[in-house]
Amino acid sequence: MSDLYLLLPAVILGIVEGLTEFLPVSSTGHLILAGQLLGFNDDKGKVFEIVIQFAAILAVVWEYRSRLGHTLISLSKERTSQRLAVNLIVAFLPSAILGFLFLKQIKAYMFNPIVVATAFIIGGLLILWVERRQHTVHAETIDDMTWKDALKVGFAQVLAMIFPGTSRSGATIICGLFFGLSRIAVAEFSFFLAIPTMFAATLYDVYKNRDLFSMADLSLFAVGSVVSFISAFLAVRGLIRFISRHDFTVFAWYRIAFGILVLTSAQMGWVDWHNQ
Repeated sequence: MSDLYLLLPAVILGIVEGLTEFLPVSSTGHLILAGQLLGFNDDKGKVFEIVIQFAAILAVVWEYRSRLGHTLISLSKERTSQRLAVNLIVAFLPSAILGFLFLKQIKAYMFNPIVVATAFIIGGLLILWVERRQHTVHAETIDDMTWKDALKVGFAQVLAMIFPGTSRSGATIICGLFFGLSRIAVAEFSFFLAIPTMFAATLYDVYKNRDLFSMADLSLFAVGSVVSFISAFLAVRGLIRFISRHDFTVFAWYRIAFGILVLTSAQMGWVDWHNQ
């Protein structure tokens, strides 16, 4: 019975990570809140988040395995594959450079409930504004994107690093819509860009917290990873189907509501947002 009780937080957090990582709602904020409520926000909880985040990345790799495999195989001869590779590199570099130079300082000084909640709410308002303005789409698919489009999305991703709660996918989606990418193009490019970005972040976190990993936690990590993988897989597929018929407005209102929840939880002392 005790083993099942210990695995319950792994299942819940795996679901939270998988469902929120690739939606424009900030997985970090949700994991902090869920971890606090479950009493799973200690050092083991932080290492657990690293593991389930990696599982979520694998879900995107699996979903787009055909496109990724074709891109790698045809990289030397197909212009489309070369363009996608260049665009991903260009978009990845801004956050890679910033993360290498300043990530420690950003986490130390920017992670507080006011910044997190403000980022949630402002992100939601920006989505509402972008969705209500007239769209002039010049890139219907990721194959239509230029390196300049990719660079703009890359700089948007930097904002998600500087201001916790912004959401990596939220920042890239808002930017993409504003600069003329279709909803399908910006969502898929956000998924693709997540692969190198999150792989790099995961490797860095694994190295930094390597002393905290233990074989005794293997079952916990395995359950959380499987649940995270399945949840992320369903979320990615569901989002593509959803935005083929709807816009991102529902996520905007959700962000605003969640931002208010963050402020309330901090004010009432429900969640220690400073100790993250």
